[in-house]
Amino acid sequence: MPRPRKGKKVCCLPEINLYGPLKLQRENNKCILMSVEEYETIRLIDLEKLTQEECGERMQVARTTIQKIYTDAREKVAESLVNGCILKIEGGDYQLYSEIEKPMGCGSCRRSRCGRGRMENKDF
Repeated sequence: MPRPRKGKKVCCLPEINLYGPLKLQRENNKCILMSVEEYETIRLIDLEKLTQEECGERMQVARTTIQKIYTDAREKVAESLVNGCILKIEGGDYQLYSEIEKPMGCGSCRRSRCGRGRMENKDF
């Protein structure tokens, strides 16, 4: 009997969950799905420059679990960039931190940016 899946702790959901090429080709509408916890590992390791061990502590899972999630996430980002596929972030086995839980000193997530003003999408 397999172990029950443990929800990984995530600070907040991404504000934008769909990325892709500017000019979509109708015949090449391949969509790559990235889970919320894969997004969180990319955010914590690549953006906040945490180690995999520190990322595991924040998400309350083992470093080896983070290593697997991170590897899968980077493969999806690479496939999206190289092959011009749409990348959609949704689903997964995660739990959001509750309002009473400290956001773990997270300085780059959307939760800590609330109230500082929002960047609006503008046409370039």
